[in-house]
Amino acid sequence: MTTTLQLSDKTLADIARNVAKYPPEQKQSAVMASLIAAQTEVGWVSPEVIETVAQILGMPTIAVDEVATFYNMYDTKPIGKYKLVICTNLPCQLTHGETAATYLKDTLGIGYNETTPCGTFTLKEGECMGACGDSPVMLVNNKRMCSFMSKEKIDALLDELRAEGKAA
Repeated sequence: MTTTLQLSDKTLADIARNVAKYPPEQKQSAVMASLIAAQTEVGWVSPEVIETVAQILGMPTIAVDEVATFYNMYDTKPIGKYKLVICTNLPCQLTHGETAATYLKDTLGIGYNETTPCGTFTLKEGECMGACGDSPVMLVNNKRMCSFMSKEKIDALLDELRAEGKAA
């Protein structure tokens, strides 16, 4: 059994807001939103995050773990400051998705599921993001979709994120 972790008041309020959307006997329905809130604070879904969310929602730890390991928006291992997910499904592949992916790997010097030595970028391949007409498509930290990712757009995005990371 792992130890629980103390989440911030802001994260706990976010979880409570999501729990309140459901009848009290169905508060486990807020598990996905609760994991996102905790991951946003902690940076990844650690065993302690899973245990804490399970306690808050009155769920078995294994049930929360099953959700966290099923969906690819949850990071069950530490990642870089910026998670870059590039779509590798067929429509993106037909419109230079593999070219964009190869360029990212070469530019960052890492492969899929790896993090740059400086800890800034983690590269993942993703399933369809529902924007096939905008391919190749990338997601940044599960929140920002980037479309038509040419080499020039990738360079501009990486420069922007590096500058943002230094300013933070």
